[in-house]
Amino acid sequence: MMIQDWSIITLGALQNLWGGFLILLPKIIGAIIVFIIGWFISIWIGKIITEILKRLGVDKIFEKTKWQEALAKAELKTSISGAIGGLIKWILIIVFLMVVIEILGISQFAVFMRQIVIWLPNLVVAVAIFVVAVILADLAEKFIRTIVEKMGVGYTKLAGLIVRWAIWIFAIFAILIQLGIAKELIQTLLTGIIAFIVISCGIAFGLGGKDVAHELLEDLKEKFKK
Repeated sequence: MMIQDWSIITLGALQNLWGGFLILLPKIIGAIIVFIIGWFISIWIGKIITEILKRLGVDKIFEKTKWQEALAKAELKTSISGAIGGLIKWILIIVFLMVVIEILGISQFAVFMRQIVIWLPNLVVAVAIFVVAVILADLAEKFIRTIVEKMGVGYTKLAGLIVRWAIWIFAIFAILIQLGIAKELIQTLLTGIIAFIVISCGIAFGLGGKDVAHELLEDLKEKFKK
């Protein structure tokens, strides 16, 4: 009698398990199809982004700023355009993975994945800030060096480096704020640094920059008269 009871219980459990599997089977098939399609779409878009950046000459700009050498030293055998394209690819894969989890109805993991997906745009903006900072720092350094050299003041290299590092400091702060890392502390430090730079520039201009400013204004007046 006991053996019969156990047999009935086991059979009932197996039937319930099989029934649950049959109910879940369409979701599993749908999730696999969505993930496979999402995988290929992600790879395709990543390659398109890489190709667009190459055509825009982003790799050449980064080669001039020696960032390509830094990637090589870090044993990352990719160009900056390839790295950005790869990042976009994996972001899209994560988005499709969240869709798969939603299809399967795994609620707890879905909440976690949703938080990651909501945060991903911050990562994209942070990467964009980094790219702009690399380009802007290089252009600004060359521009300031040219101006200082024309003025005949001297210290052209130092002036260029100060501008480059000023841009990088602000960019790093902006990236950290965008990523939500120690946001309040960084905003306080950034405000302090801006105040320090403004005060320092004001003092420097007041003490030693009046003659240079006067000469520049006179040159401008002469050019406008001509």
